[in-house]
Amino acid sequence: MALLAARLRRRPLLTSASIVVAAAGLVAYESFDGAAPALGIFRSTRAVYTFALNSVDYKFSLRDHDKKTEEYYEVLSQVHLRAAKRILRLCEANRGFYTKAGQFIASLGQFPKEYVETLRVLQDQAQAWPYRAIKQVFLEEFGRTPGDMYEEFDEKPLAAASLAQVHHAWLSENEEVAVKVQYPGLQRQFEIDISTMAFLSKCVAWLFPDYQFEWLVPEFEKNLLNFAREARRAERATANFANKKEVKIPSIFWDYTTNRVLTMQFMHGSKVDDVESMEKAGIDSKQVSRVLLEIFAEMMFCHGVVHGDPHPGNILVSHNPARGSKHNFHIVILDHGLYRELDENFRRNFCNLWKAMITSDPAEMEKSGLQLGAGEYSRFLPVILTGRTLDSKSGLGKGMSPEERTRLRDEVRKFSMGDISYFMEGLSRDFLIVLRTDGLLRSIVHKLGAPRRLRLETYARYALLGRAMHKRGKPGFREQGIVFYSRSLVEYAYLRFRLGEIHVSRENFV
Repeated sequence: MALLAARLRRRPLLTSASIVVAAAGLVAYESFDGAAPALGIFRSTRAVYTFALNSVDYKFSLRDHDKKTEEYYEVLSQVHLRAAKRILRLCEANRGFYTKAGQFIASLGQFPKEYVETLRVLQDQAQAWPYRAIKQVFLEEFGRTPGDMYEEFDEKPLAAASLAQVHHAWLSENEEVAVKVQYPGLQRQFEIDISTMAFLSKCVAWLFPDYQFEWLVPEFEKNLLNFAREARRAERATANFANKKEVKIPSIFWDYTTNRVLTMQFMHGSKVDDVESMEKAGIDSKQVSRVLLEIFAEMMFCHGVVHGDPHPGNILVSHNPARGSKHNFHIVILDHGLYRELDENFRRNFCNLWKAMITSDPAEMEKSGLQLGAGEYSRFLPVILTGRTLDSKSGLGKGMSPEERTRLRDEVRKFSMGDISYFMEGLSRDFLIVLRTDGLLRSIVHKLGAPRRLRLETYARYALLGRAMHKRGKPGFREQGIVFYSRSLVEYAYLRFRLGEIHVSRENFV
């Protein structure tokens, strides 16, 4: 009888999963316009199968456990880990969009650690395509092969990522270049993957009403498959940082660039987290941390643009300093595919949030958090961004007291995956990409050995500068800093008091 009862309890969920599988197959078939539908169905079936297994696992592994007990959280951690491993296998099998989505999840510290740690391996895991496939892309884009277009073209790729791979080449005018080539058939494949993922996110909300993951899909729909757009973003970034000698962005060769092929200046250097290479070159990793944080803080708070994928493979450190630079290195920003133009209201509210966190103003923190879409979870933003609670009495950069940690741990233990999903769903798309970028930067700076307060000091300085701007920064925005300095000396003096080590001088603004 017990076995029969268990089967009957499982039947509604299994029936629902069967409906999902059939519907996903239909979505896959119709999305392919009749072109190789079997491939789309196979990919979608893998995704739905993974979804069904994870759904059953969560539903039945946790049903007999009280959420108020330690046992519940132990079992929940085990289920998280099993589910994350299934998703990892799915990403490895389907590649493309699935790999990119897995990387995105791994970069968000707001997800359970089992997901973040399991999916983190996807950051450096991608298989290259054979040269014949790359040659076909060139024939479709240019009507010529790489051998016809470049003086030299290395058939073996330098690097492979989830959506493209990069080849080393030389132009006829003896210019060394890097050639980024999108994988063949990716546009069509991307459409079916997006459709499947959007459908499954709706199914999650249907089967588990507390779980909302539809926020994840829009981040990939508009950003990643147009290399000409990426090239224009790179040129805009070049203009924005024209006065910052420590930043280098590769030049674009437009005659060799399309929506699927991007040819850019080849840049030499080591990965930004390669401390050993920096030491050999006599480069101070702490200074690299400082400049790196300044670059991305300026983008977020002043330019109103966010580079959404600053993992170490997309940032190089070169020992060749630019003339007039204060440092013996410059930082090279490579990939400009995942960008977001921040809404002006978001940019200003984000600046206000940081000012409130600097000055320990709980009312202003909550107000800014609500305006940023965090809702009832606004009180956790200081913890997420600075490592302090809303009413913390400890200094910035010093973390929380033991009492604060205990109180916070007790409150966080009440959180479910539903709470996390509602939090992420409520955030603006701008905030979501900012959190991802900030998380990746924190990881890099930590590896470089920089003190925690360096990030806080840098963000604080640029947040206050961003507040003074009537609209998002444009090339040459730094001149506004001088005016701001004359108007806001008191505010900066208080900032110095709060952070202790910021020196109020014109060098902080220009």
